[in-house]
Amino acid sequence: MSISAPVEARPKHDRRALERPLTYRLFATREGLVGGTTASGHQIVERDHFVALPSPKTLPRKGNFTVRVCRTDGRRCEYAPVWDVGPWNEHDDYWNPAGVRAQFGSLPQGVPEAQAAYENGFNGGKDERGRTVRNPAGLDLADGTFWDGLGLTGSSYVDVAFLWTGTAPDTAVVTTAGAPLVLRTGTGTTAPEAGFAANGAQVPVECTAEGEAVDGTTAWDRIGPGHYVSEAYLRRSRAAVPVC
Repeated sequence: MSISAPVEARPKHDRRALERPLTYRLFATREGLVGGTTASGHQIVERDHFVALPSPKTLPRKGNFTVRVCRTDGRRCEYAPVWDVGPWNEHDDYWNPAGVRAQFGSLPQGVPEAQAAYENGFNGGKDERGRTVRNPAGLDLADGTFWDGLGLTGSSYVDVAFLWTGTAPDTAVVTTAGAPLVLRTGTGTTAPEAGFAANGAQVPVECTAEGEAVDGTTAWDRIGPGHYVSEAYLRRSRAAVPVC
């Protein structure tokens, strides 16, 4: 596969309105490492839900960074917080443009150094520490995100939206007892599943609609294309949002 171009670029319009985040097709590997500790201090549990990106710029101490990662067929997605650094490189914020990117600014925006090294021999085929790059991975997925959120069985290309690069009328943090929140394609628990939103993920609130009552509220929020969740499990900033 050749060096990737954006799957979805941000449209040029009023930033106060909904603006889709930068999205790239990237190779994802499974992190595993159950029992270990991430760069953010999180202890990894079985079937955990988070992702790792190869830069400390997206660790929680610098903000709440969340990605939407989807199968390339679009059948399942997960909104997952960034809690670890990796794979391969540790200073490759490839989602940023050259003037901001910490290293490898000669590469196109959205192209991980590991991908360029593996596919095109960039940097002699090695990562920033001089190791020979054995796959083009641009992010790691925790086991629960990999197996349960996306239903993957092996390393795979996925579509990754860097949610902090977009805008929406409001934002919210997914707040559950720990388990991920099920995404629905409509405003009720009988609507087909579309994946998960992990506990702690910060998600855009594009619009709101009335639906099935859950824990005393009938409000359902659309957090992405065709993705609805009950507002009972969101901690919103309470900015005004349009009706879906």
